[in-house]
Amino acid sequence: MSENQNGMFDPKEHQHLRYNPLRDSWVLVSAHRMKRPWAGQVEKPSETNVPRYDPLNPLCPRNTRANGKLNPDYDSTFVFENDFPALQPDAPDPAADQHPLFQAKAARGVCKVMCFHPWSDVTLPLMKQEEIVRVIDKWAGLVEELGPVYPWVQIFENKGAMMGCSNPHPHCQVWASNFLPNEPALSDRCQREYYKKHGEPMLLQYAKQEAEQKERVVVEGKDWLAVVPYWATWPYQTLLLPRRHVLRISDLTPEEREDLASTMKRLLTKYDNLFEVSFPYSMGWHGAPTGPYLKEDNSHWQLHAHYYPPLLRSATVKKFMVGYEMLAGEQRDLTPEQAAEKLRNLPEEHYKSHEDSEKGK
Repeated sequence: MSENQNGMFDPKEHQHLRYNPLRDSWVLVSAHRMKRPWAGQVEKPSETNVPRYDPLNPLCPRNTRANGKLNPDYDSTFVFENDFPALQPDAPDPAADQHPLFQAKAARGVCKVMCFHPWSDVTLPLMKQEEIVRVIDKWAGLVEELGPVYPWVQIFENKGAMMGCSNPHPHCQVWASNFLPNEPALSDRCQREYYKKHGEPMLLQYAKQEAEQKERVVVEGKDWLAVVPYWATWPYQTLLLPRRHVLRISDLTPEEREDLASTMKRLLTKYDNLFEVSFPYSMGWHGAPTGPYLKEDNSHWQLHAHYYPPLLRSATVKKFMVGYEMLAGEQRDLTPEQAAEKLRNLPEEHYKSHEDSEKGK
């Protein structure tokens, strides 16, 4: 990188652009902006006194959902068809004769909801490792179930009211579609072009580089590592990567699933410990497409998970994607290295464990 007019370039002081090879785009990094005072919107703190069981919560065991169906008395994971699906399997085709400026295509699929645990007052970092393994196993099972039919199976979790989650019960969603959505289609193109040029999957090479450099690594295990990616947009965004070449979550070995559960628990505990709050985020898995793509060579793909948390300065001050981000390009206010260091140095014992021990005295 070149010298700044005031001296040698310092990424913590001087704005610069970073390239995101997964999206073929650039991110503006302006770390000096963290020094400015904040007088903007302050969010309400997340709810902490969630009851373990609420007879009115439609995701709890034995409760009735909006469509009148009764949940079983489940004691582990529980999957059901979304009562208000964004995709349905039998939607009709739009008209064939279309103007190029007014195009529409058929969108079909299925939407499922998956509860992680029967208790409403737990989240993934508060669950036991073996319980998280069961969540991973169920994710893999859903990809195996839906993948032969649909080109894309999107597993995602919106955690916290700040991310639009309307129910505190620990759960995620799985949407399978007859089309390849925009983000995975872009990621597919970028990974394919990188593989053709360099002969190695982009994210496999990237994981090796990050494991060597260490400065953006937050958590690492035998089979996985979590990093704040070099091109991160959200303040404490992380990328979860396997160390070996893996196409889909269903391809993980039992040992890799165990290490993934451990890595997730450690990462999400650090998230909660950052501001001592149940950390909000949107996360999701990206792996090689399925359906007709199962018969194709997807060697350019590497399984990975994205975590996008909105919090910036505290439990109540978040990053807004407005103005410049909407009209020009992505921008962030602290370097990925600063974010990684802050997360890496946090304890791996959940802050609530101290609260529980105090209550027990």
